[in-house]
Amino acid sequence: MKTFHRIGALATLVAVVASLSACDGMTRRQRDTAIGAGVGGAAGAAIGGNALSTLGGAAVGGVIGNQVGK
Repeated sequence: MKTFHRIGALATLVAVVASLSACDGMTRRQRDTAIGAGVGGAAGAAIGGNALSTLGGAAVGGVIGNQVGK
């Protein structure tokens, strides 16, 4: 079951990164926020394996991604 969650998290991460390639109109900060949210959500899903950990990871990752380039 854990392998399934890790594969799903990896697939989600790949989909987020691939979809960001179409967002040329984003600023660098917006892009970093979106990437951080995607990576954080994938990490939360891989670590916790439930919706709450996925949402928490996405929120924390988005905040970190937003603040990195400041």
